[in-house]
Amino acid sequence: MAAERGGGDNNIHDDMGNQLQLVPENEEEEEDDMETEDRDSEDAEKPSIINFDPSLPTSHAYLGSDMEEFHGRTLHDEDSVQNLPVLPHAALILIPGQTLPLQLFRPQEVSMFRNLVSHDRTFAVLAHSPDASGGELKAEFGTTAEIYAFREEQEYGIETVKIKAIGRQRFRVHDIRTQADGIRQAKVQILPERILLDPLSALQLLSHVHTHASPTKHTQPQSQVQRCQNYRRRKLYPASMTPWPPWVYALYDSETLMSRVKRQLHEWDENLKDESLPTNAIDFSYRVAACLPIDDALRLQLLRIGSAIQRLRCELDIMDRCTSLCCKQCQDTEITTKNEIFSLSLYGPMAAYVNPHGYVHETLTVYKASNLNLIGRPSTLHSWFPGYAWTIAQCRTCGSHMGWKFSAVKKDLSPPRFWGLTRSALLPTIPQGEEGVEGSRLLCL
Repeated sequence: MAAERGGGDNNIHDDMGNQLQLVPENEEEEEDDMETEDRDSEDAEKPSIINFDPSLPTSHAYLGSDMEEFHGRTLHDEDSVQNLPVLPHAALILIPGQTLPLQLFRPQEVSMFRNLVSHDRTFAVLAHSPDASGGELKAEFGTTAEIYAFREEQEYGIETVKIKAIGRQRFRVHDIRTQADGIRQAKVQILPERILLDPLSALQLLSHVHTHASPTKHTQPQSQVQRCQNYRRRKLYPASMTPWPPWVYALYDSETLMSRVKRQLHEWDENLKDESLPTNAIDFSYRVAACLPIDDALRLQLLRIGSAIQRLRCELDIMDRCTSLCCKQCQDTEITTKNEIFSLSLYGPMAAYVNPHGYVHETLTVYKASNLNLIGRPSTLHSWFPGYAWTIAQCRTCGSHMGWKFSAVKKDLSPPRFWGLTRSALLPTIPQGEEGVEGSRLLCL
């Protein structure tokens, strides 16, 4: 997509695509290439109907349509120790269930993934976190990824592999060693998903034994909200037999937590359909984690949590407290608010895409954005959203790369325009004036 260029093979500790060179060194930026989009942001209105096909971004058609597809899934035993090749130069924290598109050019990487396809197709994506003392990248956790689509080709005489992979299981890193061919191998331990027992399960059984079922009555069909309320009322009824009120148990009930998260998601996206969300609490919590526009520090916290209930509680806290998104570099330049977030993909409001230079951007779609300048002219080349032309967007204050503005090529396409903001450039903030908290401060769990 955008004409970003990266560094050489040794730039492992760089931002790896967070702040990229947007214009080749032998070209100068022309003044008429800079454009402020205040008028578009002020005049833009949320469309009542979105007629864009949300399945198009999930297909990653820009990678090619003739990819070899694989079926089945590889899951390792919980607590087992595995030796897995490491994805080089990874700049994201992969969440289980999240799709990861890749374009790889380096001979070592091409050889590595060619061998992987003939074996179990599983590799390790390390979750790097900055060391507070030295600032160097280290990884204690990560996620296994499994290839489900693969294509090998030659472009301009360079061997290239294009891959679609999906996150599978969390792991803890035991050891990392480098082979003679330069590929790193990680010795990892697969982390289990802790399923917390329902604290009212025994009382529910006792209540069922001592309660006679009432005759079935024919009633009018109930809405989904009414069914959820009745379900919670019946499930939390045994709390009356304990010293604690029902709301205490509701804080740790997976169904109640999922309903609360869904309400928050509907506030973010009015067009969201519950049928598109997983019904399993574990898968649901990971889907939400992959869609939250949070920085790596918070995302790593969510990845470390081994229980869906605790993960959902943390996600609710983030969604309740986060009101706006600022430039990560400036930390006080507001780019957008959570009310502008919407979904244009079956993945949700945020998904990972890869540009022609191999950089993966987790891109958040929003209706409006402010304090951005546009670079260059619109282009449909390698567009992640077919039917839309993209224009590079920079922070007006510091010049950091923030994402892209997408404009519809056809007049009847809705929405006519939107913004795709890269997660690596965003910082979630809470409003100024809360007790003990200053504005533009990183959220903490």
